[in-house]
Amino acid sequence: MKSSPAQIIQEYGPFPGVDAVHGVTYDGRQVWFATGDKLCALDPASATVQRSLPLTANAGTACDGAHLFQIADDRIHKIDPQSGRVLAAIPAPCADCSGLAWGEGALWVGGYKGRNIYQVDPETGQVLRTLACERFVTGVSWFGAELWHGTWEDGQSDLRQIDPQTGKVLQRLEMPEGMGVSGLEGDGRDRFYCGGGGSGRLRVVRKPA
Repeated sequence: MKSSPAQIIQEYGPFPGVDAVHGVTYDGRQVWFATGDKLCALDPASATVQRSLPLTANAGTACDGAHLFQIADDRIHKIDPQSGRVLAAIPAPCADCSGLAWGEGALWVGGYKGRNIYQVDPETGQVLRTLACERFVTGVSWFGAELWHGTWEDGQSDLRQIDPQTGKVLQRLEMPEGMGVSGLEGDGRDRFYCGGGGSGRLRVVRKPA
């Protein structure tokens, strides 16, 4: 397993009226982040929040290219990103769901203190696979063919690439002391967007080549 320090190349925020950043996703142009009572769309080039959708958004966020998905308490909502309308809902697979990602035609849901990642059918909510993880799971992200998740436990946080079949840790990027990762999403090129929890910030971590 490779382990190296996370290279933080940019930071956004804190943002007015935002006490914490939970889920994070990227739609190819904008970074969406969940703040508890709304989803905000950030233009990463100008570092400005373009708009927000008022809805329950207290954990992970994902995008399938056309729709947003948002954990809202014990449900996962499928959302129209233009109107903010909830189009469908499925049950969340655990009581302490954290991260959320889209990959391989499914949703991948982090189970925080359960230390699990669940592959979930986006239409029915059926759990298709459960991966056991070594630490508390926060954000979850598919980066091409790679599955990554954030950890935040005992004051230490990192980003981990894991084997999507076995859950085995393949590499780690260690965050600086005092910087935690809540939400996590890759841009598909060279960077991760990381929610900073109660700091109210978004941090950009360079993905190793």
